[in-house]
Amino acid sequence: MSGHSKWAGIKHKKAAQDAKRGRLFTKLIREITVAAREGGGNPETNSRLRTAIERAKDANMPQDNIEKAIKRGTGELPGVSYETCIFEGYGPGGVAIMVEALTDNKNRTSAEIRNIFSKKGGNLAGSGSVAWLFNKKGYLLIDKGQISEDELFGISVDAGAQDLKTEGKNYEIFCEPQDFENVKKVIKDKGIKWELAELTMVPTSTVKVPPQEAKQLLSLIEALEEHDDVQKVYANFDIPDEVLEKLASEF
Repeated sequence: MSGHSKWAGIKHKKAAQDAKRGRLFTKLIREITVAAREGGGNPETNSRLRTAIERAKDANMPQDNIEKAIKRGTGELPGVSYETCIFEGYGPGGVAIMVEALTDNKNRTSAEIRNIFSKKGGNLAGSGSVAWLFNKKGYLLIDKGQISEDELFGISVDAGAQDLKTEGKNYEIFCEPQDFENVKKVIKDKGIKWELAELTMVPTSTVKVPPQEAKQLLSLIEALEEHDDVQKVYANFDIPDEVLEKLASEF
């Protein structure tokens, strides 16, 4: 997870004051709507909806927007019907990339995602070409300054976490999707704050990307993330922290 998780953490911090907040709200509203449509409008019994609402609140989305999105999902208000699409491909350096999108026009979105890959030095591949390189996991990124590694390890493992890794200035916690909510709850109850908490796709192996290709790769990922239909982008790159920090200011 080294590299991509660091990039996700950097982007998460920027999002709070990002000029593209309107675009972020659009993505979050779609996720809330689809989560409510598929699992019902009660976040107590719909973990996907609960996670989407938490992300919306972290982004300071007004409660009224959240409630309307839920009602569109449950059919109490009219709204657009979205479907989930998964795109798979490769970026510069042979990095595997998975893209999750919510769209009301699959053909349009497919053409636009293919065009982004092509323009940015990557190529879209067939279904299943890179999915086998990723496993779905619960993931939390926590600043080291709050707690010792041994103490956090004990807390997280008792809560159901599988692993804890040290990554630069942060700890990374991994768990099975079904244990994610409990791990979050236990950590929150201990007064520990996270930089990022999400269900994500964790690569089983990573590809080291040389600095000369890193900018092109991150430009591709940034372009994919900025597409209105794209919800998440996963990749198995490993780029040194100092290179990521330097490039982060350019995007």
